[in-house]
Amino acid sequence: MYANGGLIQLLAKKIYQWSRTGSDQRCTLSLFAAMGNSCSNNLGIPPAKGPNAVGCSDFMMDHTVEGTFFRLYYPCVVSDNAEKPDWIPCKGYFYGLADFMKINRGLSEKIFNYLFGSFKIPAALNGSYKQNGKYPVVIFSHGLGAFRTLYSAICTELASQGFIVASVEHRDESASATYFYHQKPQEPKKDEASPPKPNPEAPENLVEEWMYYRSLKPGESEFPLRNKQVKQRADECIKALDTLIQINSGKNMENVLQTEFDWTTLENSMDLCRIAVMGHSFGGATVVEALCKDVNFKCGIALDAWMFPLDEEIYVRVKQPIFFINSEKFQWAGNISRMRKLDSSSTSMQRKMITIKGTVHQSFPDFTFLTGNWIGKILKLKGEIDPQVGIDLCNRASLAFLQRHLGLNKDFNQWDHLIEGKDHNLIPGTNVTEIS
Repeated sequence: MYANGGLIQLLAKKIYQWSRTGSDQRCTLSLFAAMGNSCSNNLGIPPAKGPNAVGCSDFMMDHTVEGTFFRLYYPCVVSDNAEKPDWIPCKGYFYGLADFMKINRGLSEKIFNYLFGSFKIPAALNGSYKQNGKYPVVIFSHGLGAFRTLYSAICTELASQGFIVASVEHRDESASATYFYHQKPQEPKKDEASPPKPNPEAPENLVEEWMYYRSLKPGESEFPLRNKQVKQRADECIKALDTLIQINSGKNMENVLQTEFDWTTLENSMDLCRIAVMGHSFGGATVVEALCKDVNFKCGIALDAWMFPLDEEIYVRVKQPIFFINSEKFQWAGNISRMRKLDSSSTSMQRKMITIKGTVHQSFPDFTFLTGNWIGKILKLKGEIDPQVGIDLCNRASLAFLQRHLGLNKDFNQWDHLIEGKDHNLIPGTNVTEIS
């Protein structure tokens, strides 16, 4: 499954293997201290480089599993004492990572919390929205086994450059963990103590329910499941966009999470003629599916896309520009050939592909910034390239592509050469030997 776009599987497997070599949990944690966090002062998600400060807030419309759930990143007003959100929002996500590999929750939660629990996202939690005209919109789709917070280095950079970005948390059972709410069956009696709420932002009359990653069943064919999931994922991206459109119109949209952010300040904040969709791995396939389903998406950016879940007939139906940004170590001939089918379906030069040298599949999520050099390479969370150089190339090429195809009046065209792969760290097209 790792080869098919899983985000956490290799990491969890290695953690489990290493945990079995120690005599107890303290031995395991000491091992990770030596290998991973001995230089923790140098680790962390890099701050965004654009001219705007970045805020973020979570939005959940409709408390049921059918509702939309995303983290919004946006330009915000500068605040010296802004609170930064935890990179992993709560313990349920650690449990999800453990369940993803069917390993002990207690031990793995301690390890994940030790390695990653102290990291913060470089954005102001519920920061005040910065009024400055209308911003273009990007909907972001995470990879298999991920969730909404794990691509903050990309999402905060886009927001700092003047985009409103909604990072969707998918509920198709491809996320390692997510949650929704159901109604409380009954109120406790007055003389009984009420159970503590696991989420302080949850409303009083609702109970949190977690949904974890669904593994393939013995003998189950993978394509029907992934094909069903990619269609639901695209629908969830469209639903997130529809929610933003309604917020932009000034409609009063109830946020189930009751965050402190004032969502009414987003009225008339979005340029709804300039909307893109972006995603990594399984999220890359979601990009293609979403472009096919909704013409409101004017272009798409697919990061190391895993094309397997898509129907064959979809390729001729996608008309918008697509930019494939690949890693050097993940792609293979069959997957590239599926990307090339999108080239052959269009008579224009709208489809672009580059490969970033020295990168691996996990050079796009935040994990690449949060592990030391040695453990990062062992777990294939880091490639040979400096992670900051790799993500800068990805972000700058993406910004240039978005300016070109959304018609932005920005200076992102200074990076137009990156779209063509003209940089010593880039390969035009692919490094994979293609099927003739």
